[in-house]
Amino acid sequence: MAKFYAESHEWIELDGDTAKLGISKYAADSLGDITYVEIPAPGKAVEPGDVLCTVESVKAVSDVYSPVAGTVGEGNSDLEADPGALNADPENTWICTIAGVKKDAVAGLMDEAAYAKYVESL
Repeated sequence: MAKFYAESHEWIELDGDTAKLGISKYAADSLGDITYVEIPAPGKAVEPGDVLCTVESVKAVSDVYSPVAGTVGEGNSDLEADPGALNADPENTWICTIAGVKKDAVAGLMDEAAYAKYVESL
């Protein structure tokens, strides 16, 4: 499954009309050691650019934004006990799912190659 990235360093992986959402390796490395992940409440409606939750690290508290519209589904409760999983494997550790995502929602997002070029420019 292909990942799509937002300029705010979140990724989504779309499966039908449901997306898994996480943060990029660049975001995790920039944050440093992650100590807490706020898991978004199921049923919360989100639009692109809405704050989905926050991630706390030894350096800062950072907002995580939704790159797509939909409704928060399942949260990754494993992150409550092990928030550092986002540092260990950020590209495969999801924070939550978003349901009701339209296929064209990824049109404004970057694929992996475009995101890699974007990060190099920062």
